[in-house]
Amino acid sequence: MKFAFIIDPLSKLDPGHDTSVALMEAAQKLGHEVWATQAEKLSVVNSQAWALLEEVKLTPVELVEGRWLVGEDWYRSEGGVWRSLQEMDAVFMRTDPPVTVPYLYATYILDYIDPEKTLVINSPSGIRAANEKMYALQFKDVIPETIVSQDKAVIRKFVEDKGAAVLKPLGGKAGEGILFLEPGDRNFNSLIEVSTKQGREPVMVQTYLPEAKEGDKRIILLNGEPIGAVNRIPTGNEFRGNMAVGGRVAVTEITPQEEKICAAVGPKLREDGLYFVGIDVIGGYLTEVNVTSPTGIREIDRLNNVQLAKQVIEWIEGTKKG
Repeated sequence: MKFAFIIDPLSKLDPGHDTSVALMEAAQKLGHEVWATQAEKLSVVNSQAWALLEEVKLTPVELVEGRWLVGEDWYRSEGGVWRSLQEMDAVFMRTDPPVTVPYLYATYILDYIDPEKTLVINSPSGIRAANEKMYALQFKDVIPETIVSQDKAVIRKFVEDKGAAVLKPLGGKAGEGILFLEPGDRNFNSLIEVSTKQGREPVMVQTYLPEAKEGDKRIILLNGEPIGAVNRIPTGNEFRGNMAVGGRVAVTEITPQEEKICAAVGPKLREDGLYFVGIDVIGGYLTEVNVTSPTGIREIDRLNNVQLAKQVIEWIEGTKKG
């Protein structure tokens, strides 16, 4: 089989952390061709999606004493070849957010892949429909109290009613721009003005969950079913647990409440073609649904001695045989 990965440049990836690299390694180990490209190298020709693709050969990382050991030259790529993406068996769209206008244009190009011939993970229309903050709002029985607004008075009233809240930019990633709000903060008005770009952009504001101190759990779902999880725990004075801002990772289990959350979310994910997803859960509440380039596989594999990327590739093999 042939797998194409639309990713950020390989030279900028961390093979000991990035889920994209784990997926490419798993595909290679299972005997498949691995190709890579970037969103800006996509085109539509004769009503088909094409890309300038490089074939990639990887030297897989090794787990040594609880850490991923990465070789100095962990990948090599060969030339650039223009190919129709319909020649691929599966295409992973895993460019990191934010979802900018060029990002959206790339998903429109991917619409010109025949889904009967090639599986696109995740569905371009699904990515467009699933803002990683807003998408969770439809599951109102499993999310914390939440508003979305650019109105300073609306935001202030919510924070005063709740005592404390967390503000999230709708287009943020990896914890960027997330703020802890208290009504007595002398910088309150300025924080809202900066976050909403002077009232021109809405933001998400959620009631603060004290359980965040115990961790922000990332659960990986494959075709709507949970396959693994990792807990991300804030360190030092940081209230965010994201790995990108220094959160410590720890072994965890998926609780019965989190199973209920997955059961609530799973059918909609499948309906929208969102096959590989990471949801974030704090204190038994769903806080985000990550669909662009969800990460966590390396940490889950390392802590639990499992091979989630292999499971993903084998699932794709099964769908193609079916």
